[in-house]
Amino acid sequence: MTSLYNFCEYSPDWPREFDREAARLRGYFHDEIIDIHHVGSTSIPGLAAKAIIDLLPVVKNIEAADKLTPQLEKEGYRAWGEYGLSGRRFFTKDRNGYRTHNIHIYGDGNPDILRHVAFCAYLRVHEDDRREYEALKRALFAKYPADIDRYTDGKTEFITHLEPVAIDWYKQQKSTS
Repeated sequence: MTSLYNFCEYSPDWPREFDREAARLRGYFHDEIIDIHHVGSTSIPGLAAKAIIDLLPVVKNIEAADKLTPQLEKEGYRAWGEYGLSGRRFFTKDRNGYRTHNIHIYGDGNPDILRHVAFCAYLRVHEDDRREYEALKRALFAKYPADIDRYTDGKTEFITHLEPVAIDWYKQQKSTS
Protein backbone atom coordinates (compact mmCIF):
# COMPACT_ATOMS: atom_id res chain seq x y z
CA MET A 1 0.00 0.00 0.00
CA THR A 2 1.36 3.44 -0.92
CA SER A 3 1.44 6.22 1.64
CA LEU A 4 0.72 9.88 1.00
CA TYR A 5 3.45 10.63 3.50
CA ASN A 6 7.16 10.04 3.12
CA PHE A 7 8.88 8.77 6.25
CA CYS A 8 12.62 9.29 6.04
CA GLU A 9 15.83 10.11 7.84
CA TYR A 10 16.33 13.65 9.09
CA SER A 11 17.15 16.09 6.31
CA PRO A 12 19.14 19.31 6.65
CA ASP A 13 16.80 20.68 3.96
CA TRP A 14 13.91 20.78 6.44
CA PRO A 15 15.01 23.96 8.26
CA ARG A 16 15.55 25.69 4.90
CA GLU A 17 12.08 24.61 3.74
CA PHE A 18 10.68 25.95 7.01
CA ASP A 19 12.39 29.31 6.34
CA ARG A 20 10.94 29.48 2.80
CA GLU A 21 7.40 28.70 3.94
CA ALA A 22 7.66 31.03 6.95
CA ALA A 23 8.66 33.86 4.60
CA ARG A 24 5.57 33.15 2.47
CA LEU A 25 3.33 33.25 5.53
CA ARG A 26 4.89 36.50 6.74
CA GLY A 27 4.08 37.95 3.33
CA TYR A 28 0.40 37.04 3.75
CA PHE A 29 0.01 38.09 7.39
CA HIS A 30 2.32 41.13 7.43
CA ASP A 31 2.09 42.92 10.80
CA GLU A 32 -0.29 40.33 12.29
CA ILE A 33 2.58 37.85 12.74
CA ILE A 34 4.29 37.89 16.12
CA ASP A 35 6.46 34.82 15.53
CA ILE A 36 6.61 31.62 13.49
CA HIS A 37 7.93 28.48 15.18
CA HIS A 38 9.24 25.38 13.44
CA VAL A 39 7.56 22.54 15.37
CA GLY A 40 6.93 18.88 14.78
CA SER A 41 9.49 16.20 14.07
CA THR A 42 11.17 18.01 11.17
CA SER A 43 12.28 20.67 13.67
CA ILE A 44 14.33 18.14 15.68
CA PRO A 45 17.78 17.50 14.18
CA GLY A 46 18.58 13.82 13.86
CA LEU A 47 14.97 12.62 14.19
CA ALA A 48 13.57 10.51 11.36
CA ALA A 49 10.10 11.73 10.46
CA LYS A 50 7.34 12.11 7.96
CA ALA A 51 8.74 14.73 5.59
CA ILE A 52 6.09 17.29 6.51
CA ILE A 53 7.17 20.74 7.70
CA ASP A 54 5.06 21.93 10.64
CA LEU A 55 4.88 25.68 11.10
CA LEU A 56 3.25 27.40 14.05
CA PRO A 57 2.56 31.06 13.31
CA VAL A 58 1.51 33.15 16.29
CA VAL A 59 -0.72 36.04 15.27
CA LYS A 60 -1.97 39.04 17.22
CA ASN A 61 -5.58 38.06 16.58
CA ILE A 62 -6.77 34.63 15.40
CA GLU A 63 -9.50 36.26 13.30
CA ALA A 64 -6.72 37.39 10.94
CA ALA A 65 -6.37 33.75 9.86
CA ASP A 66 -10.10 33.57 9.20
CA LYS A 67 -9.98 36.71 7.05
CA LEU A 68 -7.00 35.40 5.06
CA THR A 69 -8.39 31.89 4.50
CA PRO A 70 -9.64 32.61 0.95
CA GLN A 71 -6.24 34.01 -0.06
CA LEU A 72 -4.39 31.08 1.54
CA GLU A 73 -6.66 28.66 -0.32
CA LYS A 74 -5.85 30.42 -3.61
CA GLU A 75 -2.16 29.95 -2.78
CA GLY A 76 -2.59 26.17 -2.43
CA TYR A 77 -3.34 25.74 1.25
CA ARG A 78 -6.31 23.67 2.38
CA ALA A 79 -8.26 25.05 5.35
CA TRP A 80 -9.42 22.62 8.04
CA GLY A 81 -10.75 25.08 10.65
CA GLU A 82 -9.80 24.25 14.23
CA TYR A 83 -9.44 20.55 13.35
CA GLY A 84 -9.92 19.32 16.90
CA LEU A 85 -7.89 21.96 18.76
CA SER A 86 -9.88 24.91 20.03
CA GLY A 87 -8.44 28.26 19.02
CA ARG A 88 -6.22 26.85 16.26
CA ARG A 89 -6.60 27.38 12.54
CA PHE A 90 -5.13 24.42 10.69
CA PHE A 91 -4.03 24.46 7.06
CA THR A 92 -2.22 21.88 4.96
CA LYS A 93 -0.30 22.06 1.72
CA ASP A 94 0.33 19.18 -0.66
CA ARG A 95 2.58 18.73 -3.67
CA ASN A 96 2.19 15.91 -6.21
CA GLY A 97 -0.21 14.04 -3.93
CA TYR A 98 2.08 14.21 -0.86
CA ARG A 99 1.57 16.34 2.22
CA THR A 100 4.43 18.84 2.49
CA HIS A 101 3.32 21.34 5.15
CA ASN A 102 1.06 21.62 8.17
CA ILE A 103 0.29 25.15 9.36
CA HIS A 104 -1.00 25.52 12.94
CA ILE A 105 -2.02 29.16 13.46
CA TYR A 106 -2.69 30.35 17.00
CA GLY A 107 -3.59 33.69 18.50
CA ASP A 108 -1.13 35.23 20.94
CA GLY A 109 -1.51 33.75 24.42
CA ASN A 110 -3.02 30.42 23.40
CA PRO A 111 -1.66 27.79 25.84
CA ASP A 112 -1.20 25.22 23.06
CA ILE A 113 1.70 27.28 21.69
CA LEU A 114 3.79 26.39 24.75
CA ARG A 115 2.87 22.71 24.45
CA HIS A 116 4.08 22.46 20.85
CA VAL A 117 7.22 24.55 21.28
CA ALA A 118 8.29 22.93 24.58
CA PHE A 119 7.89 19.36 23.30
CA CYS A 120 10.18 19.95 20.33
CA ALA A 121 12.72 21.98 22.31
CA TYR A 122 12.89 19.20 24.89
CA LEU A 123 13.50 16.48 22.31
CA ARG A 124 16.26 18.55 20.69
CA VAL A 125 18.39 18.19 23.83
CA HIS A 126 17.20 14.92 25.43
CA GLU A 127 18.67 12.22 23.22
CA ASP A 128 17.27 9.17 25.05
CA ASP A 129 13.70 10.43 24.76
CA ARG A 130 14.32 11.44 21.14
CA ARG A 131 15.56 7.91 20.32
CA GLU A 132 12.57 6.33 22.06
CA TYR A 133 10.19 8.60 20.16
CA GLU A 134 11.91 7.79 16.87
CA ALA A 135 11.70 4.05 17.51
CA LEU A 136 7.99 4.39 18.20
CA LYS A 137 7.44 6.46 15.05
CA ARG A 138 9.35 3.95 12.91
CA ALA A 139 7.33 1.03 14.31
CA LEU A 140 4.04 2.84 13.79
CA PHE A 141 4.90 3.84 10.23
CA ALA A 142 5.92 0.26 9.42
CA LYS A 143 2.59 -0.96 10.81
CA TYR A 144 0.37 1.81 9.35
CA PRO A 145 2.13 3.24 6.28
CA ALA A 146 -1.09 4.45 4.67
CA ASP A 147 -3.18 5.20 7.75
CA ILE A 148 -2.10 8.54 9.18
CA ASP A 149 -4.83 8.46 11.83
CA ARG A 150 -3.62 5.19 13.34
CA TYR A 151 -0.01 6.37 13.09
CA THR A 152 -0.90 9.58 14.94
CA ASP A 153 -3.06 7.81 17.52
CA GLY A 154 -0.18 5.43 18.24
CA LYS A 155 2.01 8.36 19.32
CA THR A 156 -0.58 9.87 21.68
CA GLU A 157 0.39 8.00 24.86
CA PHE A 158 4.08 8.85 24.48
CA ILE A 159 3.36 12.51 23.74
CA THR A 160 0.81 12.84 26.55
CA HIS A 161 3.30 11.38 29.03
CA LEU A 162 6.22 13.54 27.89
CA GLU A 163 4.45 16.88 27.37
CA PRO A 164 4.23 17.93 31.05
CA VAL A 165 7.88 16.98 31.56
CA ALA A 166 8.85 19.00 28.48
CA ILE A 167 6.78 22.01 29.55
CA ASP A 168 8.30 22.05 33.05
CA TRP A 169 11.80 21.73 31.58
CA TYR A 170 11.13 24.47 29.02
CA LYS A 171 9.77 26.88 31.62
CA GLN A 172 12.81 26.24 33.77
CA GLN A 173 15.12 26.95 30.81
CA LYS A 174 13.30 30.20 30.10
CA SER A 175 13.46 31.33 33.74
CA THR A 176 17.24 30.83 33.88
CA SER A 177 18.06 32.49 30.57
